[in-house]
Amino acid sequence: MVEKLDVNAYLERIGYEGTLDNSAQTLAQLQNCHLHTVPYENLDILQNVPLSLEIPDLYEKIVVQRRGGYCFELNALFSWLLRELGFPVTDYFARFWRDEPNPPPKRRHHVLKVEAEGKNYLCDVGVGGIVPRKPIKMVEGLVQTQGDEVYKLEKVPKFGWMLYEKKQKQWREIFSFTEEPQLAKDYIMASFWCEHAPESIFTKEAMIAIRTKEGRNSVSGKEFRIFTDDQVHAFTPSSNQEYKQALQTYFGIVLSDEAGDHF
Repeated sequence: MVEKLDVNAYLERIGYEGTLDNSAQTLAQLQNCHLHTVPYENLDILQNVPLSLEIPDLYEKIVVQRRGGYCFELNALFSWLLRELGFPVTDYFARFWRDEPNPPPKRRHHVLKVEAEGKNYLCDVGVGGIVPRKPIKMVEGLVQTQGDEVYKLEKVPKFGWMLYEKKQKQWREIFSFTEEPQLAKDYIMASFWCEHAPESIFTKEAMIAIRTKEGRNSVSGKEFRIFTDDQVHAFTPSSNQEYKQALQTYFGIVLSDEAGDHF
């Protein structure tokens, strides 16, 4: 276990080389860098490796071991980084609506409200699917375009803020959250459910994703999908060793030789 948590090592991990002020531009660059360098992944859950949400343990896993994680890990550590850099941060619980078979969904997602230059932004580096690569201004009804992606926040009855994405000219829900500040300990039970519940999607198969300059890399089960601007290259490794090599090549994830072979 590391003895000291080093902000500079974390910045090196995410490839951030910009200024360290508390501007909205710096915040946007930090989130964008994070999504391009730290993968979303649930491999420890599949390997029955107990997760810890303690900051030193998350730092060891994500910064030192250069692994990834899921929302309760990634947003917890990103929240720590932002606070260390002087950003005011509030942690919230969210309900993840995208692809939810039985709405409304339970609260099982961690998101952040971050203040920069006197304005509030929604930040999230803990989703495997496509989500904003840069912070979203917390302004109701404001349409916000990021490349070929379009988002907005609206307030809805019962569920508070709802983040929408525009797909095929229709607005579709991603996640909702209310403005009730959460403590670190408030996420423990939800994370435990995600790790162990038979109906949890995180226990079924590998879910891995990372943004790239060309598009996005992802894994669903054993199939790797490499997305670029104009095509998708999909393949399934023929052996456990090839699987581990592909994890290193496309996600920077290095698993030990002792890691299991049932991915």
